[in-house]
Amino acid sequence: MPSNENTKQIKSRQRVADHGEVFTNPREVNAMLDLVRDESFRLDSRFLEPACGDGNFLIEILRRKLSLLSSVKSSTEWEFQILIAVGSCYGIELLEDNAEDCRERLFGEVVGRMGRMGDLGDYGKSLRYMLRKNIVCGDALTYRTADGKPITFCEWTPIAGSMQFSRRDFQFDFIVNQTHQYSLFDEQGEAQNFDEPVRSYPPLHYTQIYRYGD
Repeated sequence: MPSNENTKQIKSRQRVADHGEVFTNPREVNAMLDLVRDESFRLDSRFLEPACGDGNFLIEILRRKLSLLSSVKSSTEWEFQILIAVGSCYGIELLEDNAEDCRERLFGEVVGRMGRMGDLGDYGKSLRYMLRKNIVCGDALTYRTADGKPITFCEWTPIAGSMQFSRRDFQFDFIVNQTHQYSLFDEQGEAQNFDEPVRSYPPLHYTQIYRYGD
């Protein structure tokens, strides 16, 4: 972990009193992730953190996934596989500033790995769009967003050989009530076969995901 990364466990005593906000130390995060080590080092293994804060768990999951891409030589394939990794990381956070900080940390991790500065064009727009859809400001206990709507998650499925993603949306309460766990995959790591998504979308090229626009 970079030495300049913030590892404070509280932002203020008032936030602890108001929201019970205490962040998990990176040492404990990695110890817990080592309990599911094989899954955390699988590129498309889906993780959902129902109280993600500013991303202490999700940033370490993403780092583990991105470490798998060191042997990828094609820049296009590398960008595509980065989005597979990002698209498998989901979070719910009660406080909007934490949710936005989480999105920015994950975005910054990707940009740092790419070693690119400035505008990333359509790819950057698609990366930010995916993070906005996957990191939701809401309450995991009520299944509602901050503005009272049902929490909905996108299932991003890479289409082999096409550099495209398909997208299906599922409501969080349906996922939980069907599986009785905070997970988007079953105990064997296989994608769950839900009855019907809330909505399905036509595939888009990985650089054009932002054009879904909703």
